Amino acid sequence: MSNGKKTVVIIGGGITGITTAYYLQKEIKENGLAIECKLVEATHRLGGKIQTVVKDGFVIERGPDSFLARKLSASRLVNEVGLSDQLVHNATGKSYILVKGKLYPMPGGSVMGIPTQIGPFVTTGLFSPIGKLRAAADFILPPTKTEGDISLGQFFRRRLGDEVVENLVEPLLSGIYAGDIDQLSLMATFPQFFHVEQKHGSLILGMKQSTPKPKQGHTSPKGIFQTLKTGLQSLVEEIENRLEPGSVLKGLRVEKIEKKEFDYELTLSNSEIMRADAIVVATPHQAVPAMFSQYEFFAPFNHMPATSVATVALAFPEAAIQHDIDGTGFVVSRNSDYTITACTWTHKKWPHTAPKGKVLLRCYVGRAGDEAIVEQADDEIVKVVMDDLNKIMNITASPEFSIVTRWKQAMPQYVVGHKERLEKIKEKMTEQLPGVFLAGSSYEGLGIPDCIDQGEEAVKKVLHYLQSGTKEVIEVS
Repeated sequence: MSNGKKTVVIIGGGITGITTAYYLQKEIKENGLAIECKLVEATHRLGGKIQTVVKDGFVIERGPDSFLARKLSASRLVNEVGLSDQLVHNATGKSYILVKGKLYPMPGGSVMGIPTQIGPFVTTGLFSPIGKLRAAADFILPPTKTEGDISLGQFFRRRLGDEVVENLVEPLLSGIYAGDIDQLSLMATFPQFFHVEQKHGSLILGMKQSTPKPKQGHTSPKGIFQTLKTGLQSLVEEIENRLEPGSVLKGLRVEKIEKKEFDYELTLSNSEIMRADAIVVATPHQAVPAMFSQYEFFAPFNHMPATSVATVALAFPEAAIQHDIDGTGFVVSRNSDYTITACTWTHKKWPHTAPKGKVLLRCYVGRAGDEAIVEQADDEIVKVVMDDLNKIMNITASPEFSIVTRWKQAMPQYVVGHKERLEKIKEKMTEQLPGVFLAGSSYEGLGIPDCIDQGEEAVKKVLHYLQSGTKEVIEVS
């Protein structure tokens, strides 16, 4: 470049892209690197699915509402940008499974639907005696033999039987990905379950031994999730505030990327040309083949499914809920005649999100094979959700307000063979597109910490690539 600096372009301004930009610019500043970092975002805002609405004293998340506390990269980033005083854990309380129109408390000791305590599992009404007996076969079945990937459904049905899978495991695991567990990849989603089974022979015994026991004297354990009292969008805003002035280009889409002799040429939607020595592609997978149209090895992304979902936030006065339930929410079994897939009593799980005397419910609709509801008008979606809720809660008033948020083709599906396909694509990129890297929810984890991890890893890859190619990048002379 004319100024003697190398240029890194990050495409996509979701949490992965802005994390990459933040940590890369931090490395540049702290180590005096001769690198310029630009971020290009097609919309007019950063944050992707992270969006918060603050209205009438309510704090409402349109997208993700929290992150797993044990995955430390998210809280570390929160601390980096000065928001640690806003971090809160979720309130603990009962959670339920809705099966055939009845709410059943989540069996105590279950970890992602896998029982680790015999008592609660034996006494729950979620399963028939035959279903419980079938699940006990896990103690004697040999470990799964497979040389490749298998589906979550195949793995869990073999270990625990159809009934436990349909009524407990499936509502929990498919809810995370809005997917079909009989299509989702075990190795790309929850490989730890496979490794536990292989090590211990029994999935139940393995999870029991590998799950940390509560510490003595801790009568009120912290919830396993964290969020920000000011809303997750405040994290996005604080990161953006710390990015170098002029380094973020919004409202511009990258139309085409071409490899030149020594660098890359990016054509933007306004016909401008950018040049880059390295590129981090932090967009959804659907956008990649068009940007690299001359590279056929990206074709699998054209066939990688993604599910459309919607969130429905409903605000009420407390008096409107005639039949309240002691808990923080429920997930819905596919065996139930309901359109909603889950409901969080947000005012109980996150007390900061609603004013005193108010109720905030957040429901979810849409999943693999059942996405038509997402296309309905807001009023129709709210009506369907209210009808479902009234079957179990007896709500006597219309909501004070509702917020419907659609996420079209927004939940990438890691179907069987995902990791293998991704590795082949990455191998081809290393050969034919050196210095170009993929990161984001379409690739190696879709939770907030997973995306942050991928952003941090992308920074390491970019710096290694640039530094191994030209020593003068390492420091400014």
